Amino acid sequence: MGIGGCIILIAVGGIITFATDWHAKGVNLDLVGLIMMAVGVIGLAAYVSIFKRRQIPPTRDGDVPPVVEERYYADERYPGPRY
Repeated sequence: MGIGGCIILIAVGGIITFATDWHAKGVNLDLVGLIMMAVGVIGLAAYVSIFKRRQIPPTRDGDVPPVVEERYYADERYPGPRY
């Protein structure tokens, strides 16, 4: 569930809880709205924490040297003793 889904859950839960006066037999719609809002908040917190972990902090030029990947094999640079 993305950030949009979480916000929609919070909004729909708030509308059901605070803006309607519907009554359903056997279902407490206020509680359903509160549960939807709680799930939306928990989902939003989880999404933000995961997204925050994935971001790479911005660095200025010169702070971190560029990564250079070199591949070499022992035969090319140092042949070693031949038996």
